[in-house]
Amino acid sequence: MKSLVSKLEDRGLGGVEVIEKRGKCQFPSDAGLVAVSPGSQNAGWAMSPDQPCNPGMFCPYACPPGQLMAQWDPSATSYSYPASMNGGLHCDSDGGISKPFSDKPYCYSGKGNVVAVNNAGGNVAFCQTVLPGNEAMLIPTNVISSQTLAVPGTEYWAGTAAQYVLSLYPHVIFGESSNQSSKSYYINPPGVSPEDACIWGTSANPVGNWSPYVAGANTDGNGNTFVKIGWNPIYLEQATPFRNVMPTWGVKIECDGGGCNGLPCGIDPAQNHVNECVGSSSSGAGGGAFCVVTVPQGSKANIVVFGEGGSGSSGKSSPNPPSSSSTSSSTSSSSTSTSSSTSTTSHTTTSSSSSSSKDSPEDSFTYAPHIFVENANATSTTGSGTTMKPSTTNAYTSAVAEPTKSDASGYRIRVSILGSAITMAILAINL
Repeated sequence: MKSLVSKLEDRGLGGVEVIEKRGKCQFPSDAGLVAVSPGSQNAGWAMSPDQPCNPGMFCPYACPPGQLMAQWDPSATSYSYPASMNGGLHCDSDGGISKPFSDKPYCYSGKGNVVAVNNAGGNVAFCQTVLPGNEAMLIPTNVISSQTLAVPGTEYWAGTAAQYVLSLYPHVIFGESSNQSSKSYYINPPGVSPEDACIWGTSANPVGNWSPYVAGANTDGNGNTFVKIGWNPIYLEQATPFRNVMPTWGVKIECDGGGCNGLPCGIDPAQNHVNECVGSSSSGAGGGAFCVVTVPQGSKANIVVFGEGGSGSSGKSSPNPPSSSSTSSSTSSSSTSTSSSTSTTSHTTTSSSSSSSKDSPEDSFTYAPHIFVENANATSTTGSGTTMKPSTTNAYTSAVAEPTKSDASGYRIRVSILGSAITMAILAINL
């Protein structure tokens, strides 16, 4: 079997940096990366604990908070399985690790304009999904007071953006590009450690894959950042024992710098029931309600977690929190441990809309959750005038949205002009 270096050289993509061999597919512990469950079979890689990194595989890794993975399979240029699994470094046939893009670092800083703020006390674990990778919520961001989240732009892999899970709303695309998606984060209940939160988990507790809330963010080519929070569709499933239990903590989006559209946007236990949001909301994957705030270039958004009685109704700007962003170190790494293996859940994607307020986002958004659906002929329409149209990749069908014209006045003008032209043509014939 040829190594990745040989394969890329055959394609004219030489210049791949081969990292010094440390053992069979060994995680680079001195590269400033975050080791995920280093004592399990994944041995530090951002993979399921029972999944080792083997020769011939791309093995994703976790970057420090606020940073994004800069390495992936160069041939994986779109969101399609199995190429979407090929993030990180390549383990060659001899067990050595190759860096696909030798001119790029392991990690780079995201947009830096979305900050997680903990007003609930203790800690709050934001768990980022791994993409490209297995999309499990394995990458930890532990928020004590505030922490910058990793928000990608159009330069990220296949145009995808970072998502953190308050729970699960992965890969929501906002803005102009139908090829761009949002990085997702599961937001876990206050007081749950990253070791217990950033795992697949089970339905025994509302953490991990069963946490109640999710968040996502991405920046489009115009510099607008779209920040979303909503309900985890897994939390709402019939089989989930606590599906009707309203959490005692909430989450909201606040804007620093002004100019944001879509406020108020949040989930407040003092005002809402299960699967409800403060302000205008829509229904996404699995029927989960969510709301979106558009943040203009130069402004910032805070995703604020608050305890019972913390009031999530405010959409006013708040003082800048002492945000912090990490940079990669060449001498140390941190770690988090997980104990569960990853499973795959399929959902049929639908979307609807409630009545919007004057503060609703003016920019159109495209909802593309990349959750496989069975009916290849099914379509649905979102409340923003976006038609859901499945696109087939290999044996799978991924829900992809295409923007539609929402301003009916333009059509009325064109129809009026066309009608006048037809009338004039008829008169000319009669003459």
